[in-house]
Amino acid sequence: MDHQPPTDHAKVGVVLLNLGGPERIEDVAPFLYNLFSDPEIIRLPTPLLQKPLAWLISSLRSNKSKQAYRSIGGGSPLRRITEQQARELQSELRARGIEATSYVAMRYWHPFTESAVADIKADGMDQVVVLPLYPHFSISTSGSSFRELQRLRRADPDFAKLPIHCIRGYYDDPGYLGAMAELISREIQACPEPGSAHVFFSAHGVPKSYVEVAGDPYQNEIETCARLIMERLAGDLGHSNPYTLAYQSRVGPVEWLKPYTDEALHELGEAGVKDLVVVPISFVSEHIETLEEIDIEYREIATQVGILNFRRVPALDTTPSFIHGLADLVQHALAGPEVNLDQAATLQIKVKLYPQDRWAWGWNNSSEVWNGRLAMLGFLVILMELLSGNGPLHAINLL
Repeated sequence: MDHQPPTDHAKVGVVLLNLGGPERIEDVAPFLYNLFSDPEIIRLPTPLLQKPLAWLISSLRSNKSKQAYRSIGGGSPLRRITEQQARELQSELRARGIEATSYVAMRYWHPFTESAVADIKADGMDQVVVLPLYPHFSISTSGSSFRELQRLRRADPDFAKLPIHCIRGYYDDPGYLGAMAELISREIQACPEPGSAHVFFSAHGVPKSYVEVAGDPYQNEIETCARLIMERLAGDLGHSNPYTLAYQSRVGPVEWLKPYTDEALHELGEAGVKDLVVVPISFVSEHIETLEEIDIEYREIATQVGILNFRRVPALDTTPSFIHGLADLVQHALAGPEVNLDQAATLQIKVKLYPQDRWAWGWNNSSEVWNGRLAMLGFLVILMELLSGNGPLHAINLL
């Protein structure tokens, strides 16, 4: 694609939105506290319970989470990778004649969104492009990050003056699809029989009610994305591979999108699949869900059910074709009509934080969900857990 440099020299701030992650073991508990303090993650009938309950839950869950982070080296690489993606994207945009500066805005850990906004103002940016590192829109990822930016914009007259262009998602963008197909193709071709290798997409799940009641487009975007990637692969490789889409990271008794990754692996093992190419479809950076959950937990399940060749496609990270595609998205956003934060965060059904809508009970993080009805009795239950070391939360494998 030919890219024409802009006719002016406007300074463009490109804000990369991501979840964040604890960089050291001692960061785990405060990271979890920040996570559960977000009403988009754990939704209660009153905001008064939010922070006390977040503190209690994060305190109880921290030991289990610390074990997972120790298994991948003691902390999340997400900040390092995201900052490198920001540098690569900035270089690509400047090579195209756009006077861009990239900023990282993490939702639950450093550098926080407030820090990115402060840097944008200090650097004197003329306009802003908001680019989530979530290709597929969901209430609990892009939605939460957009709403945090909305809050900061409404409270800051100087920030509110800046023109803003939001990229809501890019699950069907040719650049993103091409970058994904490129990495998957390498793993398929490395299999003993490439034509019969089974492609296994594992996406982060969300509660089923988010989709069916709240109108979250996540499931539709994930399913469409997987289909488009397989079509692209068929054209590139000259053959069609069988594939499965499943959802990982569920926790608690509420129903999530199905099929679940662990159950789907058992079914594939029973069906005699031997060569499996595992694709972390909703993750563009390596982090705890890829490095621990897929590489350790799901690999072990696959081995147990008889899958002999478990090949995990790496996350996109700073793959040149991915960075090139992100730059295309930024350039198209600048050239097109302004999409503001209100438009970017809009769902088919308007979501109210308080009082709770019927769908909103429970939490979902991108990694953890708990039935919010237990929160109404949460303090008593947690006290019992602390005193006895046993109880309902242990019974449902939350502690």
